[in-house]
Amino acid sequence: MKLYSFFASGTSYRTRIALNLKGVDYELLPVNLRVDEGLKSAEYRQLNAMGAVPTLITDQGPLVQSTAIIEWLEETHPEPALLPRNPADRAWVRALASIVACDMHPVNNRRVLQYLQKELGCDQAQLDAWTHRWLKDGLGAMEQMLVNDARKGRFCYGDTPGLADIYLVTQLAGARRFKVDLTPYPTLLAIDAECAQLEAFQKAAPAKQPDFVAG
Repeated sequence: MKLYSFFASGTSYRTRIALNLKGVDYELLPVNLRVDEGLKSAEYRQLNAMGAVPTLITDQGPLVQSTAIIEWLEETHPEPALLPRNPADRAWVRALASIVACDMHPVNNRRVLQYLQKELGCDQAQLDAWTHRWLKDGLGAMEQMLVNDARKGRFCYGDTPGLADIYLVTQLAGARRFKVDLTPYPTLLAIDAECAQLEAFQKAAPAKQPDFVAG
């Protein structure tokens, strides 16, 4: 398999973690969202109509959108499982992941922030207020869901890393990049620290990618 990935992309990051947790080998194809015009080319848009990352090239063709890729991995590589067996628990884990995938990440991604800045004339203070608002809303909700729930263990669900942890870790990385104060979320930080001990998360970290650039 081949993965088109950008080191600082949260969606690429979560896909790399999922591939690592599943033990799937892949070749990384780094792309630079800041300068790479290749993603806008007609050739790349044949693979990914949005001209975005990640794109996973498989024997069955290209797969796009990190949520769809991770679901495909869960279906085609069922062990180790990223979701619990019980349907109600699966829905709970998916809800945690969806707070990131639907409520935080989309409104704070590079494309949206560039529009706010370049088209609507927002200054840095306004951009910071925007990103912090949605991140605090989402992280606060996740903290509330997890803090006293018996299903939480070392990780979001039990003592095995899974889907919710993948989304949580990548969003906390984004929150740190936006300089959000994370002290109100001790439960989330404890889970993040557990994940940081695992090779699958370590190898996927932005700083470990071949295209990493500091700053």
